[in-house]
Amino acid sequence: MADTTTQSIQVAAPMARVAAVICDFPSYPGWAEAIKQATVVEEYEDGYAAQVSFRIDAGVMADEYTLEYAYADDLSRIEWHLVAPSKTQKSQEGSYDLVENADGSTTVTYTLAVDLAIGMLGMFRRKAEKMIIDTALKELKRRVESLPAA
Repeated sequence: MADTTTQSIQVAAPMARVAAVICDFPSYPGWAEAIKQATVVEEYEDGYAAQVSFRIDAGVMADEYTLEYAYADDLSRIEWHLVAPSKTQKSQEGSYDLVENADGSTTVTYTLAVDLAIGMLGMFRRKAEKMIIDTALKELKRRVESLPAA
């Protein structure tokens, strides 16, 4: 059973811009260091990605896997799960929850639960998940805030 790790960050941009960056999967290799390739393999009728195949290399861990996505109508929640086990993961579930603040910024909460196919002590797994989430949120914030205001 996978433990769930959650962390939040405030991004100085409106929710729509944050959601647009999250949903632009093919651009991930340009700003998310560990992601070497992200390919949309299936789309919903509205054009949002239904399934995305990833190739990652985080130094100590490399993997290829496909995630299936679901979206709230207003994109305030973007969630995913692992389609099939990979070389290193039995399962993965996660989400981004976006809340637009009164000052025009957005609070992004990232939740992740990964059940690894390889043995790892619980405390090390939780530390790795926290590091993954921390890095992902900081890279997302940097990417969104580097874009020109619309």
